[in-house]
Amino acid sequence: MKEKNTMEKIVAFLKDNGFINLSSEPYGGFSSSYDYGVYGVEIKNNLKKAWWNNMTRHHENIVGIDSAILMSPKVWEASGHLSAGFADELVECKNCHKRFKQDELKDNTCPICNGELMSPKKFNVMMKTFVGPVEDSANVVYLRGEACQGIYMNFNWVVNSGRMKIPFGICQIGKAFRNEITPGPFTFRTREFEQMDLQFFVKPEEADKWFEYWKEERMQFYISLGIDPDHLRFHDHPENKLAHYAKKACDIEYLFPWGWAEMEGIHNRTDWDLGNHSKVSGTDLSYIDQETKEKYMPYIIETSGGCDRMLLAFLIESFNEFENGRNGDGGKEYLMKLNYLLSPVQVAVLPLLKNKEELQQKAKEVYDLLKIKFNTKYDVTGTVGKRYRRQDELGTPFCITIDFDTLEDDTVTVRNRDTMKQERIKIQDLINYISKEYEK
Repeated sequence: MKEKNTMEKIVAFLKDNGFINLSSEPYGGFSSSYDYGVYGVEIKNNLKKAWWNNMTRHHENIVGIDSAILMSPKVWEASGHLSAGFADELVECKNCHKRFKQDELKDNTCPICNGELMSPKKFNVMMKTFVGPVEDSANVVYLRGEACQGIYMNFNWVVNSGRMKIPFGICQIGKAFRNEITPGPFTFRTREFEQMDLQFFVKPEEADKWFEYWKEERMQFYISLGIDPDHLRFHDHPENKLAHYAKKACDIEYLFPWGWAEMEGIHNRTDWDLGNHSKVSGTDLSYIDQETKEKYMPYIIETSGGCDRMLLAFLIESFNEFENGRNGDGGKEYLMKLNYLLSPVQVAVLPLLKNKEELQQKAKEVYDLLKIKFNTKYDVTGTVGKRYRRQDELGTPFCITIDFDTLEDDTVTVRNRDTMKQERIKIQDLINYISKEYEK
């Protein structure tokens, strides 16, 4: 576990290096909203791509959709999001008037000023807006509180158009919104966030089997992308803490600097969602086996993770600080030891000297060769040593230096981020060499 003060260093580091910054900075920032910068957006897109490929390419019975953020308010009535079941208990301090979630307090005193707290009140976290020119109750709609409801709305369509047979899954990456009372730390809990959801439809009698299957599948996803297994654990929800739709629930938790916290949830949602939407909408969302003609309401095994908090975990896991340099030669250095699939820059091309046109011309040729296959950065500012450090901070796996020998024999120096070892490679072999490294 990284020390608690590491979080302050990481937040500052991520801002300084173009990863993540507080939204609306010219106006002093906007609480609980964050922007992903030049390199942050690349990592986030890489994470989403890795997740999407893991779902849709590694499993032949999973397809994806992209449903709308705005849906009929009836969806949220049927799902229970507008009822007390989706409300937090809010308490307010009589003295400083700060507000807190009841279940996050250790006692009945304000954690800020030790003042007395008022009686708890129910607070629905759904975000409300209006459609049309008149802002009245007839035109109220909600920003979706969870992305999965869009999957349920499209269940029949996907079954018929995709010719899906149970067991099968529908996955989606999309924004969701909750008016959180106590957001944070950093991007862990925000009011606007991105979910990566799989809804896996199964026979009711096979739900327990698939629940265990997806627990292990999701755990291995994080390990395969570089998170230390010692920093991960399962946390089963006790029966008295289950959500209204769940028969079983388990979190995958990561050891953040402030302690263990949920990164993803796996739930046995039973037939609650499809069954309830069938009753309320009048549309039958049952599944019919075309071979046996058996008709039943599928159970749903859900895996639901927040992209932002997943990404935060990978950034924390990858962050390394060297007070005396990576070689022990003085000066603070940072290394983002990201999995190659997540790195915002895959290859950096560095001409040895800035003021030698022939080196820059050759470097541009190498850059043009690689940029078609890899996310490639051309960097010419500063000494090669400083440029290596800069690419280490971005998590770039390979730096390619073009020097005077390159002009003679068409070989370049390839430096490995993790080992710092350097190897001479023919330019014509670069794509094959780097591709093989990515496949390891």
